[in-house]
Amino acid sequence: MDVSVVKFDEKGLVPAIVQDAVSKEVLTLAYMNKDSLNKTIETGETWFFSRSREELWHKGETSGNTQKVVDLLFDCDQDALVVKVVPKGPACHKGSYSCFTERLDGSAVSKAYESLAKPDRFSILAELESVIASREAEMPEGAYTTYLFEKGVDKILKKVGEEAGEVIIAAKNRSHEELTWEVADLFYHVLVLLQEQKLPLDAILKRLEERHRS
Repeated sequence: MDVSVVKFDEKGLVPAIVQDAVSKEVLTLAYMNKDSLNKTIETGETWFFSRSREELWHKGETSGNTQKVVDLLFDCDQDALVVKVVPKGPACHKGSYSCFTERLDGSAVSKAYESLAKPDRFSILAELESVIASREAEMPEGAYTTYLFEKGVDKILKKVGEEAGEVIIAAKNRSHEELTWEVADLFYHVLVLLQEQKLPLDAILKRLEERHRS
């Protein structure tokens, strides 16, 4: 990326929207100046400019919640950035996966959201992908997904194998109810595995589409 093409404002800043490269969730909005943008490019981790402290800051320097940059985009006006990252821990200083957790009240806004809440019959997969990503970032105590991430890839792989076997048994039993439960469990554990591997569901869907088109 050629930093010279970026149009900084009169204060020498440009807004940077940070997005999880895997789940596609927007994590935070921060600001960069030329120095922090250069440091981001050089180190491969996010650096920002604090408007309140008037200094550069490295995301995760004290908390350990760093963000590995995998892509940097600028908009058509060249005055805003999208920074796609693989986060290590929560993005928000309050400890949440994303800074954007509250929804504005208002009947028109609420109705518009409700109309988009279920855009298609596969939307639950995208929702689960986001929830699993937040679990890995926040690691809430007592959550089963937290337990899987704490145990690591071997445990996750074992669960995927177990659930696949139970799908086979349910199918042999000719039980739709049993098969529904077991396939749902398999899908969930596969999504956990994809998150652990930092492989977005989009990549799988793209491969399916490529196979279908070929």
